[in-house]
Amino acid sequence: MSRSVTQFTQSAGAEAVLVLEDGRVFRGEAYGAVGATFGEAVFATGMTGYQETLTDPSYRGQVVVMTAPHIGNTGVNDEDSESARMWVSGYVVRDPARRVSNWRATRSLDEELVAQGVVGISGIDTRALTRHLRERGAMRVGIFSGAAAQKDTGTLLAEVLESPQMEGASLSADVTTREPYVVPAIGERRFTVAAIDLGIKAMTPYRMAQRGIETHVLPAGSSLEEVLAVGPDGVFFSNGPGDPATADAEVELTRRLLERRVPVFGICYGNQMLGRALGFGTYKLKYGHRGINQPVQDRLTGKVEVTAHNHGFAVDAPLDRVSDTPFGRVEVSHVCLNDAVVEGLRCLDVPAFSVQYHPEAAAGPHDAAYLFDRFVNLMQASKSETREGGA
Repeated sequence: MSRSVTQFTQSAGAEAVLVLEDGRVFRGEAYGAVGATFGEAVFATGMTGYQETLTDPSYRGQVVVMTAPHIGNTGVNDEDSESARMWVSGYVVRDPARRVSNWRATRSLDEELVAQGVVGISGIDTRALTRHLRERGAMRVGIFSGAAAQKDTGTLLAEVLESPQMEGASLSADVTTREPYVVPAIGERRFTVAAIDLGIKAMTPYRMAQRGIETHVLPAGSSLEEVLAVGPDGVFFSNGPGDPATADAEVELTRRLLERRVPVFGICYGNQMLGRALGFGTYKLKYGHRGINQPVQDRLTGKVEVTAHNHGFAVDAPLDRVSDTPFGRVEVSHVCLNDAVVEGLRCLDVPAFSVQYHPEAAAGPHDAAYLFDRFVNLMQASKSETREGGA
């Protein structure tokens, strides 16, 4: 699902065309790099936080359509990125900002898109495109600009249809860290956590550091022995891109941790890892949840949270009952109020839970930040249980 791009250049006003796999065509102007790119067309509903979206590894292989019409007014800075680079395959906006207007900005968004080779398109009816994707579902797409846009539509559509699909895509190896690294606790170190990097965002270990957690970030594919060598009080499975049905190694690691009663917390892709480890299936959503305004109910407290999402797959678990699994009883802890999609799992007999959304939410909202406190409480309870058992 990596983006396939011709020569990158910047050409203000260059012609650009967006071609969906079902043949729908939108014409506009080049935005960012000029060339050709392919990916899965998805829409994101956030009105802010575009820098965090662009640098979120979960968007690997996706062409992101921004539903908010005006993008780029706050520019780009050196503090807000969630990783070292932009991961989106392409970017679609309606009205790019003509100038940057923010004291923290160091450069414009279009300059950064060019520098990082992200092909985009502007000046199209993103509302019409969003409605099309909402009705037809996420699908493959190509953006072509400059010389690449001069081919006939039939040829461009054929190129789109030759590009890979998201179903069956294994992408965590593309985005994971190559070497382990440590994010120290802020203040006194209370806990040690091994975080499996399936596409982790920089804000996640920071949120844990704020709570006295030293986080050892490990590459995807790390073995149980490598995880246990850290001496973790708990293990965290991060967000990430791709089809969870391909992540057999991470699912097996999760099972072995559950057998040892090591506290586990997963978000997004990590939620799907826990779901599969417990014996549930996963499936692809029609168009997914992406943005920072998705309503989710915590079924334990009844509280409704406004949450940040980026997922195209979900866990297939029953909402109406507690399930019996190889690791004991499990309940659906959170549910999306828009479409009743499973948004969280809670194990009742082993120390593990997960959510499908993003409690770190660097661009906001912060309604779900309490989940890191739940992880702390889970690790503290596990420590107390271990001490009592050894007494």
